[in-house]
Amino acid sequence: MKGVLDFCLVFFMLTHSPGALSLSTHVAIIYPQDPVLHMGSNLTASCWVHPDLGIHASSLFWTLNGQQLPNSHYRVLSPTNLSVTLVGLNASKQTSGDNLVCHNHKGHILAGSCLYVGMPPEKPVNLTCWSRNTKDLTCSWAPGGKGETNISTQYTLKYKLRWYGKEKECEDYTHTQPYSCSITRDLHLFTPYEIWVEATNQLGRATSDVITLDILDVVTTDPPSGVTVSRVGQLEDQLSVRWEAPPALKDFLFQAKYQIRYRLEESQEWKVMDDVGNQTSCRLAGLRPGTVYFVQVRCNPVGIYGSRKAGIWSEWSHPTAASTPHSERFMSGSCDSKSSGDSNSTLRRELKQFFGWVRKHAYGCSSMSMKLYDQWRVLMQKSHKARNQVLQGDKS
Repeated sequence: MKGVLDFCLVFFMLTHSPGALSLSTHVAIIYPQDPVLHMGSNLTASCWVHPDLGIHASSLFWTLNGQQLPNSHYRVLSPTNLSVTLVGLNASKQTSGDNLVCHNHKGHILAGSCLYVGMPPEKPVNLTCWSRNTKDLTCSWAPGGKGETNISTQYTLKYKLRWYGKEKECEDYTHTQPYSCSITRDLHLFTPYEIWVEATNQLGRATSDVITLDILDVVTTDPPSGVTVSRVGQLEDQLSVRWEAPPALKDFLFQAKYQIRYRLEESQEWKVMDDVGNQTSCRLAGLRPGTVYFVQVRCNPVGIYGSRKAGIWSEWSHPTAASTPHSERFMSGSCDSKSSGDSNSTLRRELKQFFGWVRKHAYGCSSMSMKLYDQWRVLMQKSHKARNQVLQGDKS
């Protein structure tokens, strides 16, 4: 982010026209004015008072950020000049500088100076870029070293086309994320960019490593839209999830991948399903009966415009909630109705066996396992119907 010029707050009893500091325009002056110093360095500053004031230097005193400095640090250089020596300066407490102030014996401010004590910037690191729907290119980074220089430091994102074009500076630093900038104009697809960050302050300059990228290799989309979650008939341990491809790139997501995650209503722990592929529907199996679940979906535009990179996952969609049906065992109490018969108990037991096999061998959004189950369920229903017809025939 661009550094913002901060100002040290120093008050003067008298102010005159701007210009070089001199005793002809001020009641007193401090030298040096607003120095920039490395941490740990020493400083000797002097306060000159105007002879017409009739103030002797021995009656003056110094403060740093409002705290009076001990007399042992003072030295009277002349009747109108008092110096103070600061040893092993600590980093400035604020980027706007520390206030070093000269006072008369009554405590009135005569003059002031800002001390900027810090370090030169280190090489910025972790430079990463992404493009939202190919409409922009946003990059973020982290300051090098411990990250804090203690003085105002400016970070500038620079870029250029790899084989031609001149160096440019990113201008949009209004992104909510610190240390980031968005390039929103004159973007080129199918052409590599060279991108780097320069860090500058009054003590030095540092440049990050240069990264090379094609916008199509760092595309991320909006989250999938139209996410719906519904029951699968009366199957007590399943939910059906459907969604639509992100609208902005819907016509180009031929090889897009999707992920689903879901959690129990009372839990904060998400379970992620990675095997969804590029389909826009999925059946969740192995769920708890009579339970509310929250479901989210996200998209990875892998292969967009022929890119061979892995792609960047979108944000998750807004959570969508649905509940699984209650188990018949809990709905009907502890006793099975006689009308159900032993055949229903057998069918229920066989269903449980099949679902156990599905959970163990084909858990998740496997279309093969779902088709296999559907075929198996039809077969079992036919078998159950035929068995009932035989039983009715025997009774007649």
